[in-house]
Amino acid sequence: MSENDTRTTHFGFQTVGEDDKAGMVHGVFTNVASRYDVMNDVMSVGIHRVWKDAMMDWLAPRDGQSLLDVAGGTGDIAFRFLKRAPGAGATVLDMTELMLLEGQKRAEAAQLAEKLDWVVGDAMALPFEANSFDVYTISFGIRNVTRIPDALAAAFRVLKPGGRLMVLEFSQLPNEGLQKLYDLYSFNVIPRMGQMIANDRDSYQYLVESIRNFPEQEVFAEMIRQAGFDQVKYRNLSMGIAALHSGWKI
Repeated sequence: MSENDTRTTHFGFQTVGEDDKAGMVHGVFTNVASRYDVMNDVMSVGIHRVWKDAMMDWLAPRDGQSLLDVAGGTGDIAFRFLKRAPGAGATVLDMTELMLLEGQKRAEAAQLAEKLDWVVGDAMALPFEANSFDVYTISFGIRNVTRIPDALAAAFRVLKPGGRLMVLEFSQLPNEGLQKLYDLYSFNVIPRMGQMIANDRDSYQYLVESIRNFPEQEVFAEMIRQAGFDQVKYRNLSMGIAALHSGWKI
């Protein structure tokens, strides 16, 4: 038995082999692809759009920049980036082809077609040369990666010197009482909504569990520093239901 065969990770609250997780996550997002925007509304109580706008405010896109949006799915981040910087370019990468196909169906994709590339690929093994992009973003995707440090190392590799990483992800509320209330909502309401919306309770149950397994803000910030990034900072959104993490390749 090889070392990889014995290494395990989390799939929600389950312990699974590392070699199995990517396929299981792919199955979840294949199942929810056609209802992904509705899923985000359920998961965030409807405010994920505000969080994505806050991401753009802090990122401050500029003409001439090249963006890599990983786990970019339906194109939400790339579309926002290009609307703020019409002279920029963007590549959207996702390991689930159906997610990319959903993005390409959207009206913005046609309007921005000359500035957009869509690539099927793995966040841990990005199919790009080193020092290729000015900006790397990942929105509600990094918690689904099998080995988060590998994904952060890949992000560091493909960014140009002076390039910036920004991660938007569900996080942990600093107030224990509020966290318990949000957990009650998450575990009792979201899977039921998944059953109603997509006839798929299991996928939504995984998504809720994956949020609870994700490291708290300062722990994740330290993971970003360990990948080589400098000036690592984070901002809580909606009191910590989500958080933005920023780092620079100096």
